[in-house]
Amino acid sequence: QVQLVESGGGSVQPGGSLRLSCVASGRRFSGSTLGWYRQATGKQRELVARITAEGRTNYADSAMGRFSISRDFAKNTVYLQMDNLKPEDTAIYYCHAHTVVNVEGASVEAWGQGTLVTVSS
Repeated sequence: QVQLVESGGGSVQPGGSLRLSCVASGRRFSGSTLGWYRQATGKQRELVARITAEGRTNYADSAMGRFSISRDFAKNTVYLQMDNLKPEDTAIYYCHAHTVVNVEGASVEAWGQGTLVTVSS
């Protein structure tokens, strides 16, 4: 059974930092694209950052220059380092895995349960 478990959320003041972690289990994720999404109250879920198996990254404009995504293949873990946090970063952050399973391009997805990040003074 595929499982993604996030941790590291919490409350922080504006300008502070948090590091989110997501441990994947249940299958090999070395070939997967791993990412972080977030959903604020009353808004749609949006991509924050993702990293491919080859290490290519892309970020939402709002995260560029403040957030950094990385992965540890040995630990099957993806991280999101968030610096200079702003109140508008307040949201539930979800870990996501996208895995292509055959040559035709069929894929499977998995989501974590989410971790709450609150940025407030």
